[in-house]
Amino acid sequence: MKYVVTGGAGFIGSNLVDELLSDGHEVHIIDDLSTGQKRNINPLATFHKIDISRISNNLNLNEIFKGVDTVFHCAARARVQASIQDPVNYEKNNNLSLINVLKKCVDVNVRRFIYSASSSVYGPTNKLPSKEDDVINPISPYAVQKYYGEVACKMFSEVYNIETVSLRYFNVYGENQNLDGAYATVIGIFLNQFNNKQPLTINGNGKQRRDFTYVGDVVKANILASNSLKVGKGEVINIGSGVNISINDVANMIGNVFEYKEALKEPYANLASIEKAKKLLDWEPQVDLNSWIKKYKNE
Repeated sequence: MKYVVTGGAGFIGSNLVDELLSDGHEVHIIDDLSTGQKRNINPLATFHKIDISRISNNLNLNEIFKGVDTVFHCAARARVQASIQDPVNYEKNNNLSLINVLKKCVDVNVRRFIYSASSSVYGPTNKLPSKEDDVINPISPYAVQKYYGEVACKMFSEVYNIETVSLRYFNVYGENQNLDGAYATVIGIFLNQFNNKQPLTINGNGKQRRDFTYVGDVVKANILASNSLKVGKGEVINIGSGVNISINDVANMIGNVFEYKEALKEPYANLASIEKAKKLLDWEPQVDLNSWIKKYKNE
């Protein structure tokens, strides 16, 4: 089978590419390397360095997308705080890119489009675990853009008759995650600080709780979403561990020297209801954070 992974040089995308290739598929990566890394590119994939925010008139893409069964749209500028600092650039990279790729999929009759959505769309909430039909309350440019992506996917399904599935990820961690810079996750930051014998910096009191989800489990959810016969057009599905733990607990798994800083503007807690993923994708998470961190630290 032939697949396209946008953002295939990034964290989640590169792991997805590796899994698809291991199953013997033909995989094309589209990435402009603005945040993705060359070291993440699997040499068995066909790599195309393209800025997908500007592809509307790129006729070469017709050949790339020709005969593709599923496009996995992992490309995005991620991280809430960075989007608050640079909302205009985030808008261009996240929303325009999405529409360009969706339209290209329609033009060449791609069967299914899998969108990397985000749990950030739920925003601050006291109703946990979050279910897919709960009230949406995004509080950052990134969260707003991710919700727009879901709406756009649903609209394309209804208007252009392409199958779309939006997977709302909860705090993904694992191999190839960024360990520093604006796009690093809290676990990546902690691991980088630990490796460099620095205190682990905790924003706020550290009692914030997050649902951390292993990237390998996210990859499996993407592949199942591509193949499932149970999903409807424009479907939205949570992908999380179904368990949340405090940032203090995560820090204690990694190190023992901490530095507390000012709290960030972010939801205090998140937690996924994964009943829909179990029902429609026959998916459940397999890896827990503590065991992965122990393995990582021993390697």
